[in-house]
Amino acid sequence: MRVDALGNLVKFVLLPGQRHDLIGVPSLLDGAELKERGATAVIPPKSNRVDEIDYDVEMYKWRHLVENFFCNLKHFCRLAMRFEKMDVSYAAMIHTVSSRLALA
Repeated sequence: MRVDALGNLVKFVLLPGQRHDLIGVPSLLDGAELKERGATAVIPPKSNRVDEIDYDVEMYKWRHLVENFFCNLKHFCRLAMRFEKMDVSYAAMIHTVSSRLALA
């Protein structure tokens, strides 16, 4: 899933359960124009890394907005337990729930 800075759903891709998440990344970033907008990775280095890598600590604090979207999705049992067996139905539920979360 890709969400905006406020934690609202922008785009998502359903993948088979046995596929790695990185398979869906290129399709999520299509048309995102991240380089043109000056986006940079804000990921802190591992604590045991020998060479320190600088990152924007204040920007990293905003990451919780993205994580909150996934936490809020889990409150809807129908999504968390994958009651919808068809991809189309599951995608519809994701759209419905994310719309409800955006309006709340």
